[in-house]
Amino acid sequence: MKAMLLTEYKKLELAEIPVPELGPDDVLVQVKACGICGSDIHGYDGSTGRRIPPLVMGHEASGVVASVGSGVSDLPAGTRVTFDSMVWCGKCHFCRRGQMNLCDNRRVLGVSCGEYRQYGAFAEYVAVPRHIVYELPDAVSFEQAALIEAISVAVHAAERTPVSLGDTAVVVGSGMIGLLVIQAIKLAGCSRVIATDLNANRLEVAKTLGADVTIDASKEDVVARVAELTGGRGADVALEVVGATPTVKTAIDSVRKGGTVTLVGNISPNIDLPLQSVVTRELNVLGSCASSGEYPACIKLLETGQIQVEPLITAKATLEEGPAWFERLYAGEPEAMKVLICPAGL
Repeated sequence: MKAMLLTEYKKLELAEIPVPELGPDDVLVQVKACGICGSDIHGYDGSTGRRIPPLVMGHEASGVVASVGSGVSDLPAGTRVTFDSMVWCGKCHFCRRGQMNLCDNRRVLGVSCGEYRQYGAFAEYVAVPRHIVYELPDAVSFEQAALIEAISVAVHAAERTPVSLGDTAVVVGSGMIGLLVIQAIKLAGCSRVIATDLNANRLEVAKTLGADVTIDASKEDVVARVAELTGGRGADVALEVVGATPTVKTAIDSVRKGGTVTLVGNISPNIDLPLQSVVTRELNVLGSCASSGEYPACIKLLETGQIQVEPLITAKATLEEGPAWFERLYAGEPEAMKVLICPAGL
Protein backbone atom coordinates (compact mmCIF):
# COMPACT_ATOMS: atom_id res chain seq x y z
CA MET A 1 0.00 0.00 0.00
CA LYS A 2 1.00 3.63 -0.37
CA ALA A 3 1.95 5.55 2.74
CA MET A 4 3.49 8.88 3.66
CA LEU A 5 6.60 7.78 5.54
CA LEU A 6 8.77 9.94 7.78
CA THR A 7 12.14 8.52 6.73
CA GLU A 8 14.19 11.07 8.64
CA TYR A 9 13.39 14.30 10.43
CA LYS A 10 11.93 16.92 8.08
CA LYS A 11 11.75 14.35 5.27
CA LEU A 12 8.52 12.67 4.22
CA GLU A 13 8.40 10.28 1.27
CA LEU A 14 5.60 8.49 -0.53
CA ALA A 15 6.52 4.84 0.00
CA GLU A 16 5.21 1.36 -0.68
CA ILE A 17 4.91 -0.56 2.59
CA PRO A 18 3.11 -3.80 3.54
CA VAL A 19 -0.59 -3.65 4.37
CA PRO A 20 -0.83 -4.08 8.17
CA GLU A 21 -1.39 -7.61 9.44
CA LEU A 22 -4.50 -8.14 11.54
CA GLY A 23 -4.74 -9.76 14.94
CA PRO A 24 -7.97 -11.58 15.81
CA ASP A 25 -9.54 -8.48 17.39
CA ASP A 26 -8.32 -5.94 14.83
CA VAL A 27 -10.04 -3.99 12.08
CA LEU A 28 -8.38 -2.95 8.82
CA VAL A 29 -9.66 0.48 7.81
CA GLN A 30 -9.29 1.99 4.35
CA VAL A 31 -8.45 5.58 5.23
CA LYS A 32 -10.60 8.25 3.60
CA ALA A 33 -9.41 11.32 5.51
CA CYS A 34 -6.69 11.99 8.09
CA GLY A 35 -5.94 15.37 9.65
CA ILE A 36 -2.47 16.83 10.10
CA CYS A 37 -2.27 17.56 13.82
CA GLY A 38 -0.09 20.20 15.43
CA SER A 39 1.66 17.39 17.29
CA ASP A 40 2.63 15.88 13.91
CA ILE A 41 4.16 19.20 12.88
CA HIS A 42 6.05 19.48 16.17
CA GLY A 43 7.23 15.87 15.80
CA TYR A 44 8.24 16.36 12.17
CA ASP A 45 11.57 17.91 13.20
CA GLY A 46 12.22 15.56 16.11
CA SER A 47 11.72 18.20 18.78
CA THR A 48 9.14 16.18 20.73
CA GLY A 49 10.97 12.85 20.70
CA ARG A 50 7.66 11.16 19.83
CA ARG A 51 8.01 10.77 16.07
CA ILE A 52 11.22 8.75 15.72
CA PRO A 53 11.71 7.67 12.06
CA PRO A 54 10.82 5.55 10.24
CA LEU A 55 7.17 6.22 10.97
CA VAL A 56 3.78 6.65 9.35
CA MET A 57 2.20 9.48 11.33
CA GLY A 58 -1.48 10.42 11.52
CA HIS A 59 -4.06 9.81 14.26
CA GLU A 60 -7.13 11.90 13.35
CA ALA A 61 -8.87 9.75 10.78
CA SER A 62 -11.94 8.11 9.30
CA GLY A 63 -12.63 5.53 6.62
CA VAL A 64 -14.39 2.30 5.77
CA VAL A 65 -13.87 -1.21 7.06
CA ALA A 66 -11.84 -3.24 4.57
CA SER A 67 -11.53 -6.47 6.57
CA VAL A 68 -11.59 -7.72 10.16
CA GLY A 69 -9.80 -10.25 12.34
CA SER A 70 -11.29 -13.62 13.18
CA GLY A 71 -12.69 -12.37 16.50
CA VAL A 72 -14.67 -9.46 15.03
CA SER A 73 -18.19 -10.21 13.81
CA ASP A 74 -20.10 -6.93 14.08
CA LEU A 75 -18.38 -4.72 11.47
CA PRO A 76 -19.04 -5.84 7.91
CA ALA A 77 -16.80 -4.61 5.12
CA GLY A 78 -17.84 -1.18 3.91
CA THR A 79 -18.98 0.10 7.31
CA ARG A 80 -18.17 3.79 7.70
CA VAL A 81 -16.05 4.32 10.82
CA THR A 82 -13.77 6.53 12.83
CA PHE A 83 -11.47 5.47 15.65
CA ASP A 84 -9.77 6.77 18.76
CA SER A 85 -6.20 7.99 18.48
CA MET A 86 -5.30 6.05 21.61
CA VAL A 87 -4.93 2.30 21.81
CA TRP A 88 -5.80 1.42 25.41
CA CYS A 89 -5.60 -2.01 26.98
CA GLY A 90 -8.92 -2.22 28.85
CA LYS A 91 -7.29 -4.27 31.62
CA CYS A 92 -5.16 -1.96 33.76
CA HIS A 93 -6.29 -0.11 36.90
CA PHE A 94 -7.11 3.08 35.02
CA CYS A 95 -8.96 1.43 32.14
CA ARG A 96 -11.12 -0.43 34.66
CA ARG A 97 -11.96 2.93 36.27
CA GLY A 98 -13.06 4.32 32.89
CA GLN A 99 -9.94 6.50 32.58
CA MET A 100 -8.69 5.01 29.34
CA ASN A 101 -6.68 8.13 28.54
CA LEU A 102 -4.49 7.29 31.54
CA CYS A 103 -3.99 3.65 30.51
CA ASP A 104 -0.73 2.18 31.79
CA ASN A 105 -0.21 0.51 28.41
CA ARG A 106 -1.47 3.32 26.21
CA ARG A 107 -0.17 3.71 22.67
CA VAL A 108 -1.00 6.56 20.31
CA LEU A 109 -1.43 6.00 16.59
CA GLY A 110 1.30 7.57 14.50
CA VAL A 111 3.75 7.79 17.40
CA SER A 112 7.16 6.23 18.01
CA CYS A 113 8.88 7.28 21.20
CA GLY A 114 11.43 4.60 22.00
CA GLU A 115 8.97 2.58 24.08
CA TYR A 116 6.87 1.63 21.05
CA ARG A 117 6.26 2.33 17.37
CA GLN A 118 2.61 2.50 16.29
CA TYR A 119 2.05 3.25 12.59
CA GLY A 120 -0.74 5.71 11.92
CA ALA A 121 -3.19 6.71 9.21
CA PHE A 122 -1.27 8.73 6.61
CA ALA A 123 -1.60 5.61 4.48
CA GLU A 124 -4.13 3.77 2.37
CA TYR A 125 -4.87 1.39 5.27
CA VAL A 126 -4.45 1.31 9.03
CA ALA A 127 -5.09 -1.50 11.51
CA VAL A 128 -6.75 -0.67 14.84
CA PRO A 129 -8.31 -2.72 17.66
CA ARG A 130 -12.08 -3.19 17.43
CA HIS A 131 -12.69 -1.61 20.83
CA ILE A 132 -11.52 1.83 19.67
CA VAL A 133 -13.61 1.81 16.45
CA TYR A 134 -16.94 3.69 16.18
CA GLU A 135 -19.53 3.56 13.41
CA LEU A 136 -20.42 6.79 11.64
CA PRO A 137 -23.92 7.96 10.75
CA ASP A 138 -24.52 8.80 7.11
CA ALA A 139 -24.99 12.46 7.96
CA VAL A 140 -21.34 12.80 9.03
CA SER A 141 -18.85 13.02 6.17
CA PHE A 142 -15.41 11.42 6.27
CA GLU A 143 -13.87 14.89 6.32
CA GLN A 144 -15.97 15.92 9.32
CA ALA A 145 -15.27 12.63 11.05
CA ALA A 146 -11.52 13.17 10.79
CA LEU A 147 -12.00 16.01 13.29
CA ILE A 148 -13.83 13.89 15.89
CA GLU A 149 -10.55 13.18 17.67
CA ALA A 150 -10.00 16.93 18.10
CA ILE A 151 -13.63 17.41 19.15
CA SER A 152 -13.17 14.73 21.80
CA VAL A 153 -10.23 16.64 23.28
CA ALA A 154 -12.42 19.73 23.60
CA VAL A 155 -15.41 17.85 24.98
CA HIS A 156 -13.24 16.06 27.53
CA ALA A 157 -11.82 19.40 28.67
CA ALA A 158 -15.33 20.80 29.05
CA GLU A 159 -16.40 17.75 31.03
CA ARG A 160 -13.37 18.13 33.29
CA THR A 161 -14.33 21.74 34.02
CA PRO A 162 -16.98 22.30 36.74
CA VAL A 163 -19.58 24.57 35.15
CA SER A 164 -22.88 25.86 36.49
CA LEU A 165 -25.57 27.20 34.19
CA GLY A 166 -24.94 30.86 33.51
CA ASP A 167 -21.20 30.80 34.19
CA THR A 168 -18.68 32.91 32.29
CA ALA A 169 -15.74 31.12 30.66
CA VAL A 170 -12.51 32.45 29.20
CA VAL A 171 -10.86 30.39 26.47
CA VAL A 172 -7.21 31.39 26.16
CA GLY A 173 -6.06 30.49 22.66
CA SER A 174 -8.39 30.31 19.66
CA GLY A 175 -6.49 27.88 17.49
CA MET A 176 -7.89 24.60 16.25
CA ILE A 177 -8.61 23.04 19.66
CA GLY A 178 -9.53 26.38 21.19
CA LEU A 179 -12.29 26.93 18.63
CA LEU A 180 -13.72 23.54 19.50
CA VAL A 181 -13.40 24.26 23.24
CA ILE A 182 -15.41 27.45 22.74
CA GLN A 183 -18.28 25.38 21.37
CA ALA A 184 -17.97 22.60 23.95
CA ILE A 185 -17.85 24.83 27.03
CA LYS A 186 -20.88 26.75 25.81
CA LEU A 187 -22.77 23.47 25.39
CA ALA A 188 -21.71 22.60 28.94
CA GLY A 189 -23.75 25.52 30.24
CA CYS A 190 -21.69 28.72 30.10
CA SER A 191 -23.91 31.61 29.10
CA ARG A 192 -20.97 33.80 28.14
CA VAL A 193 -17.74 32.68 26.50
CA ILE A 194 -14.84 35.08 26.12
CA ALA A 195 -12.25 34.04 23.53
CA THR A 196 -8.70 35.39 23.37
CA ASP A 197 -5.94 35.10 20.80
CA LEU A 198 -3.24 37.11 19.06
CA ASN A 199 -4.74 36.47 15.62
CA ALA A 200 -7.63 38.67 14.52
CA ASN A 201 -8.81 36.24 11.85
CA ARG A 202 -9.07 33.39 14.35
CA LEU A 203 -11.07 35.64 16.65
CA GLU A 204 -13.49 36.31 13.81
CA VAL A 205 -13.97 32.56 13.41
CA ALA A 206 -14.43 32.31 17.19
CA LYS A 207 -17.35 34.74 16.93
CA THR A 208 -19.04 32.65 14.25
CA LEU A 209 -18.64 29.53 16.40
CA GLY A 210 -20.24 30.96 19.53
CA ALA A 211 -17.82 33.26 21.35
CA ASP A 212 -19.81 36.12 22.87
CA VAL A 213 -16.80 38.39 23.32
CA THR A 214 -13.36 38.26 21.70
CA ILE A 215 -10.19 39.89 22.99
CA ASP A 216 -7.16 40.49 20.81
CA ALA A 217 -4.30 39.91 23.25
CA SER A 218 -1.93 41.84 20.97
CA LYS A 219 -3.99 44.99 21.45
CA GLU A 220 -5.75 44.67 24.81
CA ASP A 221 -4.95 43.66 28.37
CA VAL A 222 -6.91 40.41 28.57
CA VAL A 223 -7.09 40.26 32.38
CA ALA A 224 -8.26 43.87 32.67
CA ARG A 225 -10.88 43.38 29.97
CA VAL A 226 -12.21 40.19 31.60
CA ALA A 227 -12.41 42.02 34.94
CA GLU A 228 -14.36 44.81 33.26
CA LEU A 229 -16.78 42.32 31.68
CA THR A 230 -17.39 40.54 34.99
CA GLY A 231 -17.86 43.50 37.31
CA GLY A 232 -14.33 43.15 38.66
CA ARG A 233 -14.87 39.59 39.90
CA GLY A 234 -13.27 37.54 37.13
CA ALA A 235 -14.55 34.64 35.06
CA ASP A 236 -15.86 31.49 36.70
CA VAL A 237 -13.67 29.19 34.62
CA ALA A 238 -10.80 29.49 32.18
CA LEU A 239 -9.54 26.93 29.70
CA GLU A 240 -5.96 27.38 28.53
CA VAL A 241 -5.39 25.85 25.10
CA VAL A 242 -1.80 26.90 24.32
CA GLY A 243 0.52 25.50 26.96
CA ALA A 244 3.01 28.31 27.67
CA THR A 245 3.81 30.42 30.73
CA PRO A 246 2.28 33.72 29.51
CA THR A 247 -1.06 32.16 28.50
CA VAL A 248 -1.30 30.01 31.63
CA LYS A 249 -0.73 33.14 33.72
CA THR A 250 -3.43 34.93 31.73
CA ALA A 251 -5.88 32.11 32.45
CA ILE A 252 -5.07 32.09 36.16
CA ASP A 253 -5.29 35.86 36.48
CA SER A 254 -8.61 35.95 34.58
CA VAL A 255 -10.66 33.76 36.95
CA ARG A 256 -12.44 34.79 40.13
CA LYS A 257 -11.51 33.66 43.62
CA GLY A 258 -12.45 29.99 43.92
CA GLY A 259 -12.57 29.64 40.13
CA THR A 260 -11.21 26.84 37.97
CA VAL A 261 -8.46 26.79 35.36
CA THR A 262 -8.33 23.78 33.04
CA LEU A 263 -5.02 23.27 31.27
CA VAL A 264 -5.44 21.72 27.82
CA GLY A 265 -2.43 23.02 25.88
CA ASN A 266 0.95 21.39 26.40
CA ILE A 267 3.45 22.92 23.99
CA SER A 268 5.91 23.60 26.81
CA PRO A 269 6.99 20.68 29.01
CA ASN A 270 7.50 23.09 31.94
CA ILE A 271 6.02 26.47 32.84
CA ASP A 272 6.27 29.04 35.62
CA LEU A 273 3.16 28.89 37.81
CA PRO A 274 1.99 31.91 39.87
CA LEU A 275 1.73 29.76 42.99
CA GLN A 276 0.67 32.42 45.48
CA SER A 277 -2.21 33.50 43.26
CA VAL A 278 -3.42 29.89 43.00
CA VAL A 279 -3.09 29.27 46.74
CA THR A 280 -4.36 32.53 48.21
CA ARG A 281 -7.33 32.72 45.85
CA GLU A 282 -8.01 28.99 46.32
CA LEU A 283 -8.15 28.19 42.63
CA ASN A 284 -8.77 24.75 41.16
CA VAL A 285 -6.15 23.86 38.54
CA LEU A 286 -6.99 20.82 36.42
CA GLY A 287 -5.15 18.99 33.69
CA SER A 288 -7.04 17.58 30.72
CA CYS A 289 -5.45 14.84 28.63
CA ALA A 290 -6.89 13.72 25.28
CA SER A 291 -10.29 12.06 25.77
CA SER A 292 -11.79 9.17 27.67
CA GLY A 293 -14.91 7.62 26.21
CA GLU A 294 -16.40 10.77 24.68
CA TYR A 295 -16.38 9.57 21.06
CA PRO A 296 -20.09 8.53 20.89
CA ALA A 297 -21.16 11.89 22.32
CA CYS A 298 -18.86 13.74 19.91
CA ILE A 299 -20.28 11.87 16.92
CA LYS A 300 -23.80 12.84 18.02
CA LEU A 301 -22.81 16.49 18.54
CA LEU A 302 -21.34 16.55 15.04
CA GLU A 303 -24.32 14.76 13.50
CA THR A 304 -26.80 17.20 15.06
CA GLY A 305 -24.78 20.27 14.16
CA GLN A 306 -24.24 21.32 17.77
CA ILE A 307 -20.51 21.41 17.05
CA GLN A 308 -19.33 22.85 13.76
CA VAL A 309 -16.07 21.88 12.07
CA GLU A 310 -16.41 23.01 8.45
CA PRO A 311 -14.95 26.49 9.17
CA LEU A 312 -11.83 24.78 10.53
CA ILE A 313 -10.95 22.77 7.41
CA THR A 314 -8.33 24.69 5.45
CA ALA A 315 -7.57 22.25 2.65
CA LYS A 316 -7.85 18.66 1.44
CA ALA A 317 -4.87 16.98 -0.19
CA THR A 318 -3.78 13.65 -1.63
CA LEU A 319 -1.04 11.49 -0.11
CA GLU A 320 1.27 12.72 -2.87
CA GLU A 321 0.63 16.32 -1.84
CA GLY A 322 1.13 15.56 1.85
CA PRO A 323 4.90 16.19 2.14
CA ALA A 324 4.54 19.64 0.58
CA TRP A 325 1.77 20.50 3.00
CA PHE A 326 3.95 19.44 5.93
CA GLU A 327 6.66 21.79 4.68
CA ARG A 328 4.18 24.63 4.41
CA LEU A 329 2.68 24.03 7.85
CA TYR A 330 6.09 23.63 9.46
CA ALA A 331 7.12 26.96 7.92
CA GLY A 332 4.05 28.58 9.49
CA GLU A 333 1.46 28.66 6.72
CA PRO A 334 -0.59 31.77 7.51
CA GLU A 335 -4.17 31.18 8.62
CA ALA A 336 -3.96 27.40 8.19
CA MET A 337 -6.16 25.41 10.56
CA LYS A 338 -6.78 21.77 9.61
CA VAL A 339 -5.36 20.18 6.48
CA LEU A 340 -6.82 16.77 5.62
CA ILE A 341 -4.87 14.08 3.79
CA CYS A 342 -7.17 11.86 1.70
CA PRO A 343 -5.30 8.65 0.74
CA ALA A 344 -8.21 7.31 -1.32
CA GLY A 345 -8.31 10.49 -3.43
CA LEU A 346 -10.24 13.75 -3.32
